[in-house]
Amino acid sequence: MSSSTEPVVAPDVLAQYIAGYAADKKAIDLTVLDVRGILGYTDFFVIGTGNTERQVKAIHDGIHESMKKELGELPRRVEGLPEARWVLMDYLDVVVHVLTPEAREFYRLEQLWGEAPVLDVARDEDAAAG
Repeated sequence: MSSSTEPVVAPDVLAQYIAGYAADKKAIDLTVLDVRGILGYTDFFVIGTGNTERQVKAIHDGIHESMKKELGELPRRVEGLPEARWVLMDYLDVVVHVLTPEAREFYRLEQLWGEAPVLDVARDEDAAAG
């Protein structure tokens, strides 16, 4: 059993798991940004889109339940519920942003952090299953 100061899964792998869980709930335009060296509070952003507020909430719920069940991890903080236009989930080393298309277009997080390298999102169906 790991201590709370030692991550169970490396942050880059955790970001891939989260992207896989989001894909399981039909998130689109999934992007993983490597913000190490750019931001001091996290290592990776996972950004995804849900077509409606209901789908954004379903993506949040899927990530939350899968992270809890598969890895025993709960987010340190969640913001944006119940409106669900932009939901932020803080897993410390990975911060998840799930947005509606309108919110994603308005906030343009990828452009804001444009200098951050983009990681390939694993498309393997088993990537999040372990």
